[in-house]
Amino acid sequence: MIKVGIIGGAGYTAGELIRILLGHPQAEISWVLSSSHAGQPVYKVHTDLLGDTNLAFDEKPDFSSIDVLYFCMGHGKSAEFIENNEIPSKVKIIDLSHDFRLNAAGNDFVYGLPELNRDEIRKAQKVANPGCFATAIQLALLPLASEGLLKETHIHAITGSTGAGQAPTGTTHFSWRNSNISVYKAFSHQHLGEIRQSIKQLMPVFNLPLNFVPLRGDFTRGILASVYLDCDLDQSSAAELFDRFYADAAFTIRSNQNIDLKQVVNTNKCLLHLAKYDGKLHITSIIDNLTKGASGQAVQNMNLMFGLDEKCGLYLKPSGF
Repeated sequence: MIKVGIIGGAGYTAGELIRILLGHPQAEISWVLSSSHAGQPVYKVHTDLLGDTNLAFDEKPDFSSIDVLYFCMGHGKSAEFIENNEIPSKVKIIDLSHDFRLNAAGNDFVYGLPELNRDEIRKAQKVANPGCFATAIQLALLPLASEGLLKETHIHAITGSTGAGQAPTGTTHFSWRNSNISVYKAFSHQHLGEIRQSIKQLMPVFNLPLNFVPLRGDFTRGILASVYLDCDLDQSSAAELFDRFYADAAFTIRSNQNIDLKQVVNTNKCLLHLAKYDGKLHITSIIDNLTKGASGQAVQNMNLMFGLDEKCGLYLKPSGF
């Protein structure tokens, strides 16, 4: 059994991670750290876990008892924790924050998008889990980048309220979010850096705009990305390219029919749909921001790092109705 430690255990991504790992046949949670909830049962915070686990939040980590460490803290906190703690080299690390996603001097984390870096993840000691918007958008664009076909791209993507984290803010509380929709961080979202980095991994000459407009939705979880660009491929050729690129992908699937968010909520899937309109290719990409966009992909990466089947513990049913 893979022994697991989780730091930052009170948030949405940690709650989702705990739910998945409790059903994972090859993993066992050794401890969950939360300084603000130390000593309390995990189900006091993640109330849906009542009856599923008797784990209580710990205050201090015990690195000697684990094989893999998940960071589920806010951005900037993972780098700070690593700097202030001596984590044994035998312990693998999977970070769900933004801290190590971008290439930089001294950064020895592998970018954890399996559809792009599967072989590197298998050999990695440290993995930086991709962002949620970044995952949905990259999976819509990487097949085109692999053939040098990516041009200026227009992206509108809408996310559920859980994407903003558990702490209530002016734009996440129910009375504002319900029956509402709004644009935020237009053309400046922090995930653009990792999206462009992955594109250039396949298409080094790419220098064109990625016009990304994120939106806040009035639903809880999920991301729908609507992406379009000029493309010389006809629809059949585009479909063949995507099918070829994702032939070995465990969770990324192209659909011939139009897709909707309920098909992926509570799963680790990314569904893609392609349509050609005159000279433009339109790509719809949908994921659950908490699973394929965060905790599910983190478990997928753990499976790769420990030589397990990629899908192990991730046979999850969508909320289809």
